[in-house]
Amino acid sequence: MFKIGEFIYPWGSGHYSRMMRLNDALTVQIKDQLEVHFSSKDHVYEKLIKKFPEKREKIHEILMPTPIDGKFGPSVSKSLMNILLPIENNPSLIKQIINYLREERKLYNKEKFDLVINDGDMGSNILANNRNIPSLFVTNQFRPKLYNSRSYLYPSLIFIAKQINKASKILVADSPPPYTMCEYNLNFIKESEEKIVYVGHFTNNNLIKNKDETVLEKLIKNNEFGYWMRTGNKSTNDGTGQRYEEVFHQNEMKNEKRIISHARNESKIDIVTGKDGKKYSIFDAFEKKIDWIQIDIGFLSEQEKDTILNLCKYAVVNGSHTVMGEIMGGKSKPIIGIPIYDEHTNNIKWAEEKKLGVLAIKTKQVIHAISNIKENYVDFEDNLKEFSKNFVPKGAENSAKIAAEILEEKR
Repeated sequence: MFKIGEFIYPWGSGHYSRMMRLNDALTVQIKDQLEVHFSSKDHVYEKLIKKFPEKREKIHEILMPTPIDGKFGPSVSKSLMNILLPIENNPSLIKQIINYLREERKLYNKEKFDLVINDGDMGSNILANNRNIPSLFVTNQFRPKLYNSRSYLYPSLIFIAKQINKASKILVADSPPPYTMCEYNLNFIKESEEKIVYVGHFTNNNLIKNKDETVLEKLIKNNEFGYWMRTGNKSTNDGTGQRYEEVFHQNEMKNEKRIISHARNESKIDIVTGKDGKKYSIFDAFEKKIDWIQIDIGFLSEQEKDTILNLCKYAVVNGSHTVMGEIMGGKSKPIIGIPIYDEHTNNIKWAEEKKLGVLAIKTKQVIHAISNIKENYVDFEDNLKEFSKNFVPKGAENSAKIAAEILEEKR
């Protein structure tokens, strides 16, 4: 039996979704009995308890330090103040780091892992390195390109890069160059070169078993629309939504149909807005054949999301790496990116340079981006076809193979 530690950074949803897909792939690739331990905090810890209720004793709540939420993603000013001072019920960052590393150290000493896989958690890299335990670090960023307003963060990026580099292997959740969407978020140092493996995107490769069409799917058929996605933790989701609303209030959007997914499992969000300005339930809008302009959905089923992505003309996103990969690589659809922070901007700028999408920071730029995509749709389609052809979707499976090879060497 092999013992694996999986450490999942709890900022946003991407680390969790990646690790769950990798965890599924491990059970396929590794035939030996596995004992897997999960570590995280907040919403990720709660999701793990819900997903694996029978493994509760192997799910560990470890208070990994995370940025402090602001209005639009992490608050840089509050997070910097928090280095030395307690802010909003968060002890000083120094105290948090000491406590969290102490808890991880206890777990390492107790469980004596054969392999650790870290998605975003650098502290676990350090502990594994000190104990000669092989470690895999899954990431889509190493030393992100910063813009003038954030250049003062550069020293911290150098420190983070050095901690990431303590992993045995660095698994980049993206396609190999020149099709690496997160290229501007990497900028590897020379010392890392031999550790890097471009394993591919961690897409959901499960076949969707199509059931009967839902009322929503029937309602949107034979319509041209954009798919506007709200993703991320609360501040990122809310910030994205606020920017979308500013766009929707422009005159140019009066006849631009859109579907907005809120990534929140709240049925009260499900509302159809007709061109008459009235609000309807999804069922009523379908029954009454309402000419709709906007559909808000709290949470889409996998089948509904797949249908919307297949039918939409373009998708509007905040620049999330996982989401952009699924849309541009998996569905060959152009994106309009409205970034929340620099990591997003880097992903979208790369896509814009390859003519796979458009970067839009200001409200009027979003309107222009929609026109640009519609007027040059054939060009975007051709570029996306080339990108999709070289898109590597099996990041989880390829990472699991690497994990299996490492464990095989330990026999």
